[in-house]
Amino acid sequence: MSDVHRIATDAVEVVVSAAGAELASIRDAAGVELLWQAGPEWPRRAPVLFPIVGKLTGDTLRSGGVARRMTQHGFARDRTFAWIERAADRMTLRLTDDAETRAIYPFAFVLDLAYAVEGATVTQTARVSNPGETTLPFCVGAHPAFRWPLVDGAAKESHALIFETRETGTARAIDGGLLGPDMPLPFDGETLPLSPELFAADALVLPDVASRFVRYVALGADGAALRQITVAWRGYRDLGVWSKPSGAPFLCIEPWRGMASPVGWDGDFAEKPGVVLLPPGESAEFAWSVTV
Repeated sequence: MSDVHRIATDAVEVVVSAAGAELASIRDAAGVELLWQAGPEWPRRAPVLFPIVGKLTGDTLRSGGVARRMTQHGFARDRTFAWIERAADRMTLRLTDDAETRAIYPFAFVLDLAYAVEGATVTQTARVSNPGETTLPFCVGAHPAFRWPLVDGAAKESHALIFETRETGTARAIDGGLLGPDMPLPFDGETLPLSPELFAADALVLPDVASRFVRYVALGADGAALRQITVAWRGYRDLGVWSKPSGAPFLCIEPWRGMASPVGWDGDFAEKPGVVLLPPGESAEFAWSVTV
């Protein structure tokens, strides 16, 4: 893999690629790879979602009366970022608007992706800035895929997500890639048992989550954790959990700010439910972390 940078502590080692500013590897102190390493089931590892999360109706971004094609999760994941900083324990990459982005997304922007390691934690901070003269509408999200099972030979069904706070809201269904109606949470609000069947109808979407972290745990027969990682976030409001029901060996834990278009909604992007409206000259930060 070309054009990458490695940062590390005694407890965690991280590799990031300039292509999409994407995490390419997360290894613990024992050298165990925790990040899905791409493959035929899904060719990505941890893409950055910008300037949309999920799909727009008809893959169309409408702004100022003009319709432009914008495919699922936006274009940032397919662009090469510029290196701003490379150090032993941190790095920053940047993507800015250009003629190609403005043809499909008619806004000025700066997207900085900073990665830092401290102890056993790696943190990614997305900083969105508006250098333009008009309001910048956007959504932003993370899409890291972790190995599932976390421990070789463990059953997928022996894994769970344990939420910081008992969730009492509702979930949202996915209908043809768009955001469907509210539905009851498919778990007790605190511990989500994992199985491939959970994703038979696509991702599990939790809007406005109360928790600010989840523990992803592989449990032994005695109920003790064989291995666990903690995924935390700030600035993000929503959470997606996804894998492929066909038995793909990964689990995505996805902090989002914004979601797919609701079924039946096809308006101006700046009026889309969940979109962030950033005034000229201002910036906003969104961060998530993994503790191994």
